[in-house]
Amino acid sequence: MQPFDKHTGLVAPIDRVNVDTDQMIPKQFCKLLTREGYGKLLFFDWRYLDGGAPNPEFILNWPRYRGASVLIARDNFGCGSSREHAPWGVLDYGFRVVIAPSYADIFYNNCFKNGILPITLAPDQVDELFRRTEAKEGYQLSADLMNQTVSDGNGLLFRFEIDPFRKEILLKGLDDIGMSLQHEAKISAFEKSHPATAEMFEPVDLYKVEN
Repeated sequence: MQPFDKHTGLVAPIDRVNVDTDQMIPKQFCKLLTREGYGKLLFFDWRYLDGGAPNPEFILNWPRYRGASVLIARDNFGCGSSREHAPWGVLDYGFRVVIAPSYADIFYNNCFKNGILPITLAPDQVDELFRRTEAKEGYQLSADLMNQTVSDGNGLLFRFEIDPFRKEILLKGLDDIGMSLQHEAKISAFEKSHPATAEMFEPVDLYKVEN
């Protein structure tokens, strides 16, 4: 997983509350064998018309937001089912940072496991980000995880809170497997200190046991 320290990128707004994971990645697409490829499916039903053409009314299809890597959203972002395909789609699309007043717990946790920084700000602060994004084409934000700040280079500076453990794993780029591998030496030593016990699990002839 790619470590996260600082990121500066174009901002795109999704001005809807309760955006759920089925809206991010509809259930019929939860079958790809790898994490790659979900970016083109993100917000599929909003993003495309019935014939497959881009929906010109959906905000991510607007030319001014192409290439965005910072997503701002409203309350309860990522609610619904627990599918990890949703953050896969968010990351594969190109978003490294999501900013919202609140998140569904499972989606929030899955972001850290996939190298995405989900920032929680107060509703009035998120309102200000929406105002600035809509007022200025090409509006960018910088997220500094080490210093826990969001800034735009034009006088705006917000601080955010984050759990120290989640902060550490994101800074180091560690997913669940990566965290386990940090203890690889101890795991190997434990395995070597315990002889194989395969003979304990040899098949038993139940007929002979019963007779």
